Amino acid sequence: MNLSDIVFPFTAIVGQNEMKNALILNVINPSIGGVLIRGEKGTAKSTAVRALADLLPERTASDCPFRCDTSRKDSVCPYCKERLESGENLNTIPVKMKVVELPLSATEDMVAGTLDLEHAIRTGRKKFEPGVLAKANGNILYVDEVNLLDDHIVDLLLDSAAMGRNYVEREGVSFTHPSKFILVGTMNPEEGDLRPQLLDRFGMAVDVKSEKDVESRMQVIKRRLQFENDPDAFRESYAPMQEELMERITAAKGRMEDMVLEDDALKMAVEASLYFGVDGHRADITLLKAASAHAALYERTSVIREDVASIANLVLTHRMRRNPFQESTIDTEELNKWIKSI
Repeated sequence: MNLSDIVFPFTAIVGQNEMKNALILNVINPSIGGVLIRGEKGTAKSTAVRALADLLPERTASDCPFRCDTSRKDSVCPYCKERLESGENLNTIPVKMKVVELPLSATEDMVAGTLDLEHAIRTGRKKFEPGVLAKANGNILYVDEVNLLDDHIVDLLLDSAAMGRNYVEREGVSFTHPSKFILVGTMNPEEGDLRPQLLDRFGMAVDVKSEKDVESRMQVIKRRLQFENDPDAFRESYAPMQEELMERITAAKGRMEDMVLEDDALKMAVEASLYFGVDGHRADITLLKAASAHAALYERTSVIREDVASIANLVLTHRMRRNPFQESTIDTEELNKWIKSI
């Protein structure tokens, strides 16, 4: 097996705590809406995404092309729905979460899939060729250099991420299938930005930079060289921490069903958006979803002030109004000022 096929352990990644936190929270509550990671190359962006998918346990899914979630029979694909309506049981298989990558050259048909109209006319049955959105169902959809994609492709991805389904129509023939995934986009801001309307659709955004501390930078190099020298032994040394984090995430996902949203937390989220000049209500809703996931991760079933404050930076920075060439960020001093004002 090539070294490129062996995944670096998530818990062995040095620093980049905001990025790792954003990814974990989206796994706990996928309705947050994904993560946009902005930063220079070589800052563990793709490493963290692949490591997170490798960390997570298997799930049970249908053996259909879309790997439907068998626990949600109300949102399965047409093939599984037809089986259920005819009284058949769905065949299930264990499925490991994977990272589905979208190439920059992707066309709309490659992303959404295509309908065979001749087959539909000839047989009266729909024949659908799945695209990237079908493969992404139940997985992580990773889009490198998302700012270089055509806007209509980005819109298509974000619409599917928001609705949890992909809808394709050609010449009056339509087909829909589940497409629930965690969208992770990466970009280098020096190569251009996303339009504000598209930025707002990402649940979270985080800016990453290479380590500037000497000790941390040494640790990055040391761990990487150890991994390349003996990847199996390196992974084995982090196995206990990997297992512990996996159990925390699994337990947190279970707590989401019992999560209580207090009016105090709701008020704090709304006041945060107003204080930092964020337009629209998507930020308020996303802030509460992320705060709920944060509370679940820390073994609580109700959202408190600290949960909202802890992730406000990840949810609000990319939605703030700013002048051209002005960096959008909430610094620590400003964040503390807001917390004290609530």
